[in-house]
Amino acid sequence: MKTINKLVSAIFLLAVVFVQAAPPVPGGGGSGGHGTGEPASPIDMYVYVLSIIAVAFIVFFTKKYKNVKA
Repeated sequence: MKTINKLVSAIFLLAVVFVQAAPPVPGGGGSGGHGTGEPASPIDMYVYVLSIIAVAFIVFFTKKYKNVKA
């Protein structure tokens, strides 16, 4: 078990180092007009729906696991 914990910690540390090594996004690159503009990414429109689905999956699998365990 200790080996797994060390491995996960090392992978997490390497992931953080690689994320921090990425160059920052240059600022001030807007569309040049006034208004709200486009969303940052298409998934932004579905954040609330995806959150509700995630909670539903958590509840479903928790109940399923409790039924199997009991």
